[in-house]
Amino acid sequence: MIFDGLFERFPVDAIYVAHNMPGLPSGMISTRTGGIMASEDLFEIRIKGQCTHAARPHMGIDPIVIGSEIVLALQTVVSRNLDPSLQAVISCTEFITDGIRNAVPTHVIIKGDTRSYAPQVQALLEKRMREISVGISEMNGGTCEFIYTGEFAPTVNWAQCIPIAVQAATNIVGADRVDSEVTPMMILEDFGAFLKVVPGNFVFIGNGETNAKGGVPLHNSKYDFNDDVLVTGARYFAEVAKVALS
Repeated sequence: MIFDGLFERFPVDAIYVAHNMPGLPSGMISTRTGGIMASEDLFEIRIKGQCTHAARPHMGIDPIVIGSEIVLALQTVVSRNLDPSLQAVISCTEFITDGIRNAVPTHVIIKGDTRSYAPQVQALLEKRMREISVGISEMNGGTCEFIYTGEFAPTVNWAQCIPIAVQAATNIVGADRVDSEVTPMMILEDFGAFLKVVPGNFVFIGNGETNAKGGVPLHNSKYDFNDDVLVTGARYFAEVAKVALS
C-alpha cells in the first residue's frame, strides 16, 4: 500500500490503530512512547559437512555437531555483545538435516528469527550471527551460507501522538484503566511500516486476563475474541478524532 503511493494519494496528518491483547484486563487501553513492539528479521544457516557412516565419524565432517555448536553460541550474542540497556531475542526454531539413522548427514539447515527495537541492534545481530556461524563451521572443517532478511519494522509510537491517544482513552475508560507506559513486547505488527512514514500511535485494548474470558493468547487454537471490547474500541476511535480535531 505504501509502495503504491497510499499516502501521496490520500495524505493524512496522523494514523491511530488498536489491537486486542489477551492477558490485559478486558477494556483496558495501553500504549507507550517509542518502541512498543519489535522488528522481526529471519535467518537461515546452511551448513555443509561431509557424509559418513555413523560407525566411522572420523571419515566425515559432522554438520550436526557444527550446527549444535552454532545454536549454543548464538545465545551469547544478546548476553555478551548487546548493551544490557537494549533488548533483543534470537530464537532458533528449526533444525533440519538430510541424514538417516545410521549415517552422518552432509547438510544441516537452521532457521529462526530475531526480535529487536532499533536498526543498530538489527545490524549487530546480523554481523555477530554471521561471524559465529561461518567461524564455527570453518573451525570444524565445514562451510556455511548465512542468510539474514528483514521482514517487519519495529512499531515505534510518535511522541506527539501519545497525548491524543491517552486523552481519548482516558475519556472513554477512565484514567485508572489506561496505561501510558506499558512494557514493550517482542511481538510484532506490520503497522510499524506505516509509522516509519506517517506520525501515529498504536494501543492495546485488553481482551481479558489470563484464565478469564478472552485470556487465551493470540494465535492459539482456542483463542476467542472478546466481543465485549468492540464497543470500547469503536468509542476510542471516535474519541481520538474528537480530541485530535478539537
